[in-house]
Amino acid sequence: MTDGHLFNNISLGGRVGNNPGQFRLYSGGLAWKKQGGGKTIEVDKADIISVTWMKIPRSYQLSVGTKEGIRYVFKGFREQDVSNLTNFIQKNTGTTPEEKQLSVSGHNWGAVDINGNMLSFNVGSKEAFEVSLSDVSQTQLQGKTDVVLEFHVDDTTGANEKDSLMDLSFHVPTSNTQFLGDEERPSAHIFWQKILAIADVGSSEEAVVSLEGIAILTPRGRYTVELHMSFLRLQGQANDFKIQYSSILRLFVLPKSNNPHTFVVITLDPPIRKGQTLYPHIVIQFVTENVVEKELSLSEEVLAEKYKDRLQSSYNGLEHEVFSKILRGLSGAKVTRPSTFRSCQDGYAVKSSLKAEDGLLYPLEKGFFFLPKPPTLILHEEIEYVEFERHGAGGASMSSHYFDLLVKLKNDQEHLFRNIQRNEYHNLFNFVSGKNLKILNLGEDGQDRTGAVAAALQSTDDDPVDPHLERIKNQAGDEESDEEDEDFVADKDDSGSPSDDSEEGSDASISDGEKEKSSKKEASSSKPPAKRKPKNVDVEGSEKRKPKKKQKKDPNAPKRAIAPFMYFSKAERANLKNINPELSTTDIAKKLGEKWQKMSAEEKQPYVEQSQVDKKRYAEESAAYRGAGAAPVDVDSADGSSD
Repeated sequence: MTDGHLFNNISLGGRVGNNPGQFRLYSGGLAWKKQGGGKTIEVDKADIISVTWMKIPRSYQLSVGTKEGIRYVFKGFREQDVSNLTNFIQKNTGTTPEEKQLSVSGHNWGAVDINGNMLSFNVGSKEAFEVSLSDVSQTQLQGKTDVVLEFHVDDTTGANEKDSLMDLSFHVPTSNTQFLGDEERPSAHIFWQKILAIADVGSSEEAVVSLEGIAILTPRGRYTVELHMSFLRLQGQANDFKIQYSSILRLFVLPKSNNPHTFVVITLDPPIRKGQTLYPHIVIQFVTENVVEKELSLSEEVLAEKYKDRLQSSYNGLEHEVFSKILRGLSGAKVTRPSTFRSCQDGYAVKSSLKAEDGLLYPLEKGFFFLPKPPTLILHEEIEYVEFERHGAGGASMSSHYFDLLVKLKNDQEHLFRNIQRNEYHNLFNFVSGKNLKILNLGEDGQDRTGAVAAALQSTDDDPVDPHLERIKNQAGDEESDEEDEDFVADKDDSGSPSDDSEEGSDASISDGEKEKSSKKEASSSKPPAKRKPKNVDVEGSEKRKPKKKQKKDPNAPKRAIAPFMYFSKAERANLKNINPELSTTDIAKKLGEKWQKMSAEEKQPYVEQSQVDKKRYAEESAAYRGAGAAPVDVDSADGSSD
């Protein structure tokens, strides 16, 4: 490279861990990009105020300080790189790199140097360690000589490390000459006040703006969102997250199709951590039509000097727009909005499911984003190919109305988006083709090679099909109502259907297999089935029978066994209602049915085992009930749903 130097396997150091990437130094400044995509750091040469070299174990470390008080540390340089880069930096930036030595003596007695928001502890002329005061969540003065710094737990800085720095204690004797004090304010108090003035301690810095009662889907909960000058804070009942603006990669503002909510997604690198779970995306759900008015707690001087045209003194508008504009102004992150893609209902996304979770797939200009759970961002540059597949579950009547989209990544990872409606195919296919993504179904001439998708689109029936309703219809041919079983007793010569009226128009709800079974029964019968007579007419047709009174259910009769699907519904209904509060009871039932249909046998097994235990209980209670002289109970009819 003629303009500058390029280095691979250079790690970005600090409390965020060691992330390998590519480092570039050119005449206009420097840039670092995380390996495999993601976080990118760019520093203009006009913003560089200090450059320091340090010999560390097995390599050299380059530390760059900026005018904003941020210091970036890059590790992994070789000894021969030091002289070349030193000359280049001095020539193009006018800054002369200094050289520091690392203290390896293990002594814990020395001096403190605070430069910007960085605190370094020096033993003699050598540096022992360095920490960023922006990571400090709280600082306390203990006694007259000790100062304790506490670091944030649930923020991005500790997400990539198994062990994180939690607290740090300094002993400042009253005889200290660096921080001169008196009897009322000893040296430790002076040191503590200096840290308070620099550190991003919540109690010492007022939030620029705050929003209360914001619904966040991942990590789930209701939070008070505070936007500070250098970090974002999410305060909930059980969790408190602090997120440095330097960890924010991008913002996404994505309206939900035909829905009164809008997603605002904050993409992070590194992610925040809750226990052992990492969250690279914060999914916030705003009410689209909610209007707010906010005043920023910033002086006119700060707005003019630091934020220039990025922020205004006040905002009035839709809540999700106000939030995204203020966060963009404070963090400098870019905002991505819906692309030119439109669904058949003129929405920005198509309904699909990923890993048995229903959601929306947003085709964006530079990738695909599935929301809300699990939030999955796929960049176009990461995709090896996509494949349109015919939907194979639910029978022929369903497969013609749905298709699947398989996305294969260059790292061999696959994402299968299922249950996309057939009428979305052309819009989605044209969008993928326009992005020059490889479509595996197409040959060199661009024609359909497998014919699978074309076969799925041959049907002229454009009416949407509900998978849950279709499954219920298919089961209707084999199952009867429990109430009819209790009261109806068939005559010996009554082998016909339950009623003549229900026979008309019922072919649509009977599967092909059931039609074949019924035709075989008719062919094997020696005489035509006798038509069932109405209940109020006897066999001779001369006298009317008295209406039969419905027997009252014995309160001592054993309770019927519960089907596996009902156990599943009990476990998932509340969670589904919390995620989609706008859904009606009928819609929730349909969603549960769709989710149950997509689950594998292993995922259904716990509920099947619960049902089997309940069946055993029912059989035992039925035996005892019959032994007591009660009417016989049909054990098999207790299973009211198919596994």
